[in-house]
Amino acid sequence: MTKKVYVSRRMPPVAMEALGKICEYDLNPEDRNATREELAYALKNYAAVVTMLSDQADAELIAQAGPNLKLIANYAVGFNNIDVKAANARGIYVSNTPDVLTDATADLGWALLFAAARRVIEGDNIVRTSRMGGGPEYLLGSDITGKTLGIVGAGRIGSNFAKKGALGFGMKVLYYGRHNSPALDEIGAKLVSLDELLAESDYVSLHCPLTPDTRHLIGAEQLAKMKHSAILINTARGPVVDEKALVSALKNGTIAAAGLDVYEHEPDVEPELKTLSNVVLMPHVGSATLGTRTNMGLMVVRNVEAVLAGNTPPNEVKL
Repeated sequence: MTKKVYVSRRMPPVAMEALGKICEYDLNPEDRNATREELAYALKNYAAVVTMLSDQADAELIAQAGPNLKLIANYAVGFNNIDVKAANARGIYVSNTPDVLTDATADLGWALLFAAARRVIEGDNIVRTSRMGGGPEYLLGSDITGKTLGIVGAGRIGSNFAKKGALGFGMKVLYYGRHNSPALDEIGAKLVSLDELLAESDYVSLHCPLTPDTRHLIGAEQLAKMKHSAILINTARGPVVDEKALVSALKNGTIAAAGLDVYEHEPDVEPELKTLSNVVLMPHVGSATLGTRTNMGLMVVRNVEAVLAGNTPPNEVKL
């Protein structure tokens, strides 16, 4: 049985070096996402396949996987790109990279919040292209300290984001989720309905996973319930937001602004979003710090090493 591994896109050098010490691997030579045909070939011919979040290992491809495939190791904390049930049904492990990207993703959420609230991109463009100066109402932004922060999805990243708001900026925190969160209760956060959170929050930050229940969780009806001065932040998954409804809300003043790191139809972005000055756009780089991406890669290596040795991966995903 081959124990060779396929890597769909290069990881940071330390991770690639660590992988090379435990197995032979083939790396996609192109600095791009693997094509569907390339991914299908890898699933048929390798013992383990390291996938990126952009690689769609759906039920159809998994049904064609070779008998030697033991692991799909996702280089991401999310795994909505893999049909986990189909993999598990065939005895194929799926693993992810939880915990290591919590701070980095929460920090980027805060960068988006500050940039949208204080109109950083607009200010940067003014300095670069025209003359500074104006009266008391020049480039007015939104206050952050002491305001109300609404968290949708109180998992690791949502809780981290909320704590930074409460402890760093004295914000009142409301949260919405399936369960009570002891971590958020410790900082005085209040579990509320989604409608109450939307109506009362000055900032709404999305941190929920993408499931059938959360697809378009934020649409025209929900945006209409927010304050006209509110700002929406999304570092979760793009399809949680109805992007066309968001464009309308931003154009019509239903909400004040938004900060996005994820998009409904990645890698494509709703064209009108790119024309609006009241939205800050980042290219899905929540985990993109050298330390975080390296640690994610090392976690992938540990998962691969365990499975090649006949063991369960330490970060197994099972549904």
